[in-house]
Amino acid sequence: MIDAGDTAFILICAALVMFMTPGLALFYGGMVRSKNVLGTIMQSFIIIGLISLEWILWGYSMAFGPDKFGLIGGLEWFGLRGVGLTPHPVYASTVPHQVFMIYQCMFAVITPALITGAFAERMRFWPFLLFSLLWATFVYNPIAHWVWGHGGWLGNLGALDFAGGIVVHVSSGVAALAAAIILGKRKGYGTHDLKPHNLPMTLLGAGILWFGWFGFNAGSALSAGALAGSAFVATHVAGTTGALAWIAMEWKLRGKATTLGAASGAIAGLATITPAAGFVGPIPAALIGLIAGIGCYFGILAKNRFNYDDSLDVVGIHDVGGVIGLIAAGLFASKMVNPNGSNGLFFGNPSQLGIQGLAVLVTIVYFNLEDLVLWARSEFNGSAIYETSELKCLT
Repeated sequence: MIDAGDTAFILICAALVMFMTPGLALFYGGMVRSKNVLGTIMQSFIIIGLISLEWILWGYSMAFGPDKFGLIGGLEWFGLRGVGLTPHPVYASTVPHQVFMIYQCMFAVITPALITGAFAERMRFWPFLLFSLLWATFVYNPIAHWVWGHGGWLGNLGALDFAGGIVVHVSSGVAALAAAIILGKRKGYGTHDLKPHNLPMTLLGAGILWFGWFGFNAGSALSAGALAGSAFVATHVAGTTGALAWIAMEWKLRGKATTLGAASGAIAGLATITPAAGFVGPIPAALIGLIAGIGCYFGILAKNRFNYDDSLDVVGIHDVGGVIGLIAAGLFASKMVNPNGSNGLFFGNPSQLGIQGLAVLVTIVYFNLEDLVLWARSEFNGSAIYETSELKCLT
């Protein structure tokens, strides 16, 4: 039966997650140079329209439709055929099926938007749209089915991913790394001043992301109950310890803490707790945020060591953070928090850690996007690489 309270809760959470994508636009827009701010914001904003339409037509059916061999959903729900206003017995037993669909749509929207931070200031608008559409169709949708779809093989294996460690953060992080390497460095990288032009904008975006993350994680409980409350608390705790750990590392290694570091640390903690939010209590969540702040700080330094231009640190935060969060779920998960989950290593189930490690490994292998990006690049005769300007992006 439809529960009015659960329905209202999921609708509010869907709105919060949708608000995260404009927040991401501000977060990224403040970190680029002033001549590229509109182009960077446009990339996040237009994805709301592009991926929402893709999701309604075929994306939702591919991700959550009737299972095909544990690998993909069928197209029986193409155009939302059969996705009505009655509850779905597996996905949404107390809310209308369409409410669950639109909530998941917001996850599908923000994930390719995250990738844009890695190639900020150097991809043309139309190749960007093509890349985003292909990536959502052939990467996001299958992985979402593997983990969350009824019959998906990773879900059947027992992999724990409460709100998108694999589906959102590792997927976008590995894609970001591939895109950054293949597209090459920005013009002037290492020789020109590429500092952020508006850090107050970035801090505002970080605040909106933090706000929306409560819908992202707590809403993944799919009901307004105790589990949602637990995930809400874990989310906030990890965000705070992530910010504190990051600025502590800056203070130790650079002699001062920065506003960008505080924002980056908070996002690192929030991203890292995402897969574990519904499986751990407050103290493990604090530890996860602490590890995230330190681990992701060193993660962004890796781009200097390995000489790739990840413009806005997507790899160091979302890829590294997603992996840490998934492994942490294998360590700290407890059935006392979520009876429908599993215990981790520290609660007597070492096999869960192995399952989490396998999930990370197969996801990274599947997300080898070099062939896809190279194909798109060749189709446009290499025109995907260029120094953006607001005028070029808007035209």
